[in-house]
Amino acid sequence: MLLVIDVGNTNITLGIFDGDRVFGSFRIKSKQPRTSDEYGITLQELVERHGIDSKEITDVIIASVVPDIMHSLGSAIIKYFHIKPVVVSAGIKTGIRIVTENPRQVGPDRIVDAVAAYTLFGGPVIVVDFGTATTYDIVGPDGTFEAGVIAPGIRTSAQALWGGGGHASGNRDQETAVHPGERDYLQHAGRADLRADRADGIYCQPAEGRVRVCRGKGGGYRRAWKDDRVGNRCDRCV
Repeated sequence: MLLVIDVGNTNITLGIFDGDRVFGSFRIKSKQPRTSDEYGITLQELVERHGIDSKEITDVIIASVVPDIMHSLGSAIIKYFHIKPVVVSAGIKTGIRIVTENPRQVGPDRIVDAVAAYTLFGGPVIVVDFGTATTYDIVGPDGTFEAGVIAPGIRTSAQALWGGGGHASGNRDQETAVHPGERDYLQHAGRADLRADRADGIYCQPAEGRVRVCRGKGGGYRRAWKDDRVGNRCDRCV
């Protein structure tokens, strides 16, 4: 069985695979410092709660954007699972060839996103990942990582305003993702290119609003790339 670990800025997301079958997934916080023993015991308990003996795990892959925890996490995998994990980086063979100006600046999270999108849908394909940051990445017809953009995440942008704007922070409705006074800000944050109605969509429908941010992007990429297939697939969300 394969244990996959995605270390993000906010959460560590884990999944257990046997071939294409997913046996379970779970999350723990990544901002809380832990020792290798704490990671090891926690991971073992989570795996076994899914009815899987930790000895059944034969491979581990880690994609991390938080270098500070990698020593403890890697040591935990070796000590408790007796496996040397594969750590995703621009230098490993994934089937995706990175042709940006500086390939080593492409984060592991974006590499695995590109691999998954190309495996599932082929290319060309645009991959949009809404996390602490929002990333837009383009994978070409032949599986090349062509280009990408990093923008502030929706929550990151809003929190920046809440922390720095006294009026907005003082009147924010805790039950909504975006205060009405923050919509103008979000129209410019991270080149989101939101029209007023789309900003209203975030206020009224927070869950749907994140998807609306990426709508219309495909048309611009299609014109730049001169490939109609990009625009036809830009709104497919997984």
